[in-house]
Amino acid sequence: MRKALLMAGLAATTLLAAASPVAAQPLPAPVLAPDQVRSTKGLQLSDVLESSRRFAPTILEALAMARAADGRVLASEGAFDLLFTGEGFSRVTGFYDGTYLQGKAIQPLTNNGGQLEASYRVSRGDFPVYEDYSFTDQLGELKVRGVFALLRDRAIDDRRFGQRNAMIERDIAGLDALIIAIGVQQRAIQSYGQWVAAGQQVQVYRALVGLAQDRQEGIRRQVQLGARAAILLTENEQNLLRRQSLLVAAERDLANAAQRLSLFWRDDDGRPRVATPADLPTSLPMIPAARDADPAAILARRPDLKLLEQRLELGETRLELERNRLLPSLRLFAEAGKDFGEQGLGGRSRDPFEAVVGFTFSMPLQNRAAKGQVAAAEASISALEWRRRQSEEQIIAEIQQLSTNLSAAERLAVLARDEEVQAEKLAAGERRLFQAGASDFFLVNLREDAAANAAIRRLDAEFRLAQARADLVAVAADLDALRLSEDLGQTTTP
Repeated sequence: MRKALLMAGLAATTLLAAASPVAAQPLPAPVLAPDQVRSTKGLQLSDVLESSRRFAPTILEALAMARAADGRVLASEGAFDLLFTGEGFSRVTGFYDGTYLQGKAIQPLTNNGGQLEASYRVSRGDFPVYEDYSFTDQLGELKVRGVFALLRDRAIDDRRFGQRNAMIERDIAGLDALIIAIGVQQRAIQSYGQWVAAGQQVQVYRALVGLAQDRQEGIRRQVQLGARAAILLTENEQNLLRRQSLLVAAERDLANAAQRLSLFWRDDDGRPRVATPADLPTSLPMIPAARDADPAAILARRPDLKLLEQRLELGETRLELERNRLLPSLRLFAEAGKDFGEQGLGGRSRDPFEAVVGFTFSMPLQNRAAKGQVAAAEASISALEWRRRQSEEQIIAEIQQLSTNLSAAERLAVLARDEEVQAEKLAAGERRLFQAGASDFFLVNLREDAAANAAIRRLDAEFRLAQARADLVAVAADLDALRLSEDLGQTTTP
């Protein structure tokens, strides 16, 4: 995760043994042409996080999946759509000449497994006795019917389960999008920190090269005056070449870090934007500390735990459905109908207002399929509860570990800065002695080695501190610090 920074630090430790490191003064800003200057602040972490939130393809993919879940919710509501049916026939030949037409509207109930029906039918002509029901008065018959589930399908049925399932899956998709976004923002912070740290290392090595070049000119004049041996010029040239090699490697690492950062920092069209040295800030920004490191508060915010809660709710809903299938079916129906107009060929029996009440009943005698599904659903719920407990324990342990790492990183950063100051004092004093002829070339380079390594360690400590804060913010699901919002999964446009 910190490979680029650690490799550069290792290179500094091994290659600078004979090189002439930086005078550990406050790191100089890179020398830029006027047309290269972006701003005094440079590229800020907030700019990267905002760009990543808006344009990172992984986040946009997750949002697209959340919108697909919205579509499935709408599709599930189609099970309760008002349905219209119609039928009709006419006897064109034969003894009977009856014509019949019927239309019916059916509305499923959203709080019961039954439905409401309203129908209208009208007929003309004569029908055989076995089609006696087809007769109506001249203006037809209007009928209203209601069917209500009293046991099975009363609290839940396949239609309502499908709708609730789709709504839970929509919430799960939104939480998935939020989890993905947190991971993306965490990687964006890491890439940004690596890029800034790599830029600061370039400044360290550029300052080293500048010291060697200045010293080379001074030694050349002294050699010409006979005050120094010519071999000293060759030795300093060797050190200069080594420092230039370190600078080239650091510039390579900076270019690679900028490429990685471009996956998160994008232009207004969403295309990757490669940061230049002109975009570097003057120091490594620190993300604000997590707003609340209390484990209970963090557990309440964590989207992965909320996702497990949604899956538990889905499992409990399925268990309710399977238990529903163990119940006997008892349905009550009631209907009322009335014919209108002049009496038809069916006779006066169609004239009065009609009201009918009845029921249907069925009961499974074994129903092993439903019993097996109930047992499976109960076991799935138990597994999810154990998974939730394990996740909570892991999160608490991770919070404690990261809090420990953050405290240590803060102390190490302070010590590294103090060490850098002391190493620079020694290097600066040794340079003054060398210029006065009271020190030798080997010793001044040794002091500068120590100062440069101290600067690298300080950069590494600051990077680790910034990363420790970012890790804790991500674990704590501090959406404000990550430039995210809880309704991310319900966002319909990037």
